Amino acid sequence: MTRVLTAAAVLLGCAMPASADITIAHVYGKTGPLEAYAAQSHEGLMLGLEYATEGSMEVNGEKIVVIEKDTQSKPDIGRAVLAEAYGDDGADIAVGPVSSGVALAMLPVAAEYEKILIVEPAVADSITGSDWNRYVFRTGRNSSQDAISNAVALGGEGVTIATLAQDYAFGRDGVAAFREALEDTGASIAHEEYVPTDTTDFTAAAERIFAAMEGVEGEKKLFIIWAGGGNPMGKINAMDPSRHGIEIATGGNILAALTAYKELPGLEGATYYYYEIPDNPVNDWLVEEHMARFDTPPDFFTAGGMAAGIAIVEAIEKAGSTETEDLIATMEGMEWETPKGMMRFRPEDHQALQSMYHFRTEVQDGKDYGVPVLVRELGIEDMEIPIRN
Repeated sequence: MTRVLTAAAVLLGCAMPASADITIAHVYGKTGPLEAYAAQSHEGLMLGLEYATEGSMEVNGEKIVVIEKDTQSKPDIGRAVLAEAYGDDGADIAVGPVSSGVALAMLPVAAEYEKILIVEPAVADSITGSDWNRYVFRTGRNSSQDAISNAVALGGEGVTIATLAQDYAFGRDGVAAFREALEDTGASIAHEEYVPTDTTDFTAAAERIFAAMEGVEGEKKLFIIWAGGGNPMGKINAMDPSRHGIEIATGGNILAALTAYKELPGLEGATYYYYEIPDNPVNDWLVEEHMARFDTPPDFFTAGGMAAGIAIVEAIEKAGSTETEDLIATMEGMEWETPKGMMRFRPEDHQALQSMYHFRTEVQDGKDYGVPVLVRELGIEDMEIPIRN
């Protein structure tokens, strides 16, 4: 069934009108270095609300209003606009942000106002780990889920790996989790390289990596953890790491970033989502509707935003309320269907447990990017995700 999104259901950053029954604040980086991710996340959130309410934009007879707050991908602004959403706009639930650094700044605000914050899609383990509080739920995957799935895809006896990551919570948490996950695979890490988030010249970093791997016997890989622009994979590949016996590896990414993967057919890793991989009714609807409306397939963070939107509707329906304590009691252990299949909020840390996908890149006719083709689905039971809080 085709569902029609009610345009009146979206208000941009203004105070909640008196007629609104349920107010959801999307607090995310509309502008800034991750705005491409942010746009997908918002699009997915709205599609998720539409799908879960069958186009009515109502839950239990109450209307949904979505307000938007721009963090500009800055932690201090994220903290301020989330407080504004809860305190001035009367938001019942907030969703966001994109950046892990911004998310970490926002977590204490949720605790201060005693309101639910659904983190989507910020990844750092510490969000549902050392910096977590009971008002925080995350529908996005965390660094450990990324790391464990990539360790399964890349690890093995005699494999030596170097890492390149951005020097902030996303990169450092990701490498720490990856290092831990590799311990059970027989692989080892020879070198860790961290660079500023806005790095565009990777020559020096790559040379340090090549030097660290010099003389290492056996299979050698460079695993890249990156968000945003800069294209480290393409630029390092242009330096011909194969002359040092090094293969490049990385996780999944948005479609625009997959253009760099076309240069590396056979590249392996693990991904959170690619629209042709999951086989379920929710993803079928998302792909069909997205193609019909935008003439493009849904992307990496569209699926995540949709998962958050569906979770909100199901939680309010089941709780029969938007009261925080009712929602927490309902959401702990809650299972719901998403474009990736079933997700489950783990009661201990409110992290959404979910499938990940081991892929191998192929070059296919008609596509200007490297296509991540499924090797193996890693389900909830296939990954032992640590509890870190």
